[in-house]
Amino acid sequence: MRRDNTKADVRLKDFWRDNGRFADLFNAVLFDGQEILKPDALEEADTDVSGVIQLKKYQESLVRARDVVKKTAYGADFVIWGIENQQRVHYASPLRTLLYDGLGYLKEYNEITRQRKEDSEQKTEDEFLSKMRKEDRLHPIFSITVYYGEKEWDGPLCLRDMIVDMPEPMANLFSDYKMNLVQVRDSDKYIFNNEDVKTVFNVSSEFFKGNIETIKEHYKEKNLQPELIAVIGKITESSFLMQKGKRGKEPINMCTALEQWELKEFEKGKKQGLEKGEKLGLEKGTRLGIMQRDRELIHKWTALGFEAREIADLLSLPEEEVRKEQARK
Repeated sequence: MRRDNTKADVRLKDFWRDNGRFADLFNAVLFDGQEILKPDALEEADTDVSGVIQLKKYQESLVRARDVVKKTAYGADFVIWGIENQQRVHYASPLRTLLYDGLGYLKEYNEITRQRKEDSEQKTEDEFLSKMRKEDRLHPIFSITVYYGEKEWDGPLCLRDMIVDMPEPMANLFSDYKMNLVQVRDSDKYIFNNEDVKTVFNVSSEFFKGNIETIKEHYKEKNLQPELIAVIGKITESSFLMQKGKRGKEPINMCTALEQWELKEFEKGKKQGLEKGEKLGLEKGTRLGIMQRDRELIHKWTALGFEAREIADLLSLPEEEVRKEQARK
């Protein structure tokens, strides 16, 4: 099978850069589906949160960039919203989120100190020491981590989950840091209003659960834009869907997604069957021509508009054999 050459999460970053989708995710996860965050109020923000941490003689530069960051302005004030894409379970995710948010605050602090350095107004000793004025304030940062994996998240959900056991008096005093985690596999508990977000999450979740009949029932008459097919392919790690979405320009019927799932199951069974056959001595040449199941799939996918080259790759057959079979009908 061909591999999608697109960098691991570029498609997912592009998907969430759309203001409507971005706002809908935060509204669903943080505000129970209420339209608190307005798409037309969102502006692109710098994803670079690199900074220098300095404590007396110790200094360390941290180079970090968030996946997608947007800003909402409220008069002179603003709020920062960030999305982190996670395709595998990361057992340090709460710490990583804390670091990203902390660097975001540090970045704003450094901007304030630069302004105050040029400020000619008299400063108190405390203001001079902190490089901030008493009335200076940082702006809030809200982060969501979207986990796209098929298996259930078994990692920590907050900083406390990463810390060794502590006696109760200490545990009660510990300053925790919660991570806002969204799992695609159980995203049906959220109220999404954006159709793109709703479709991508629903189809991907049902694929993970193997509920193909459910997808057929809900999407049998629906065509999806190639971008959404590619995003679903990225999430479900379906090479065919990624390639189909990448090359396509016209809307694609959801039957394509169902065919991909059928292929995955068939390929698994065929591989197991061939391995069993080899053990029985069939590797000596008893598989002549194209198997009947392959013939059926060739004609079925040809009718759906698949190219011979695509079918050959998916079935691990010579393209010439596929073309011969296509010519039979």
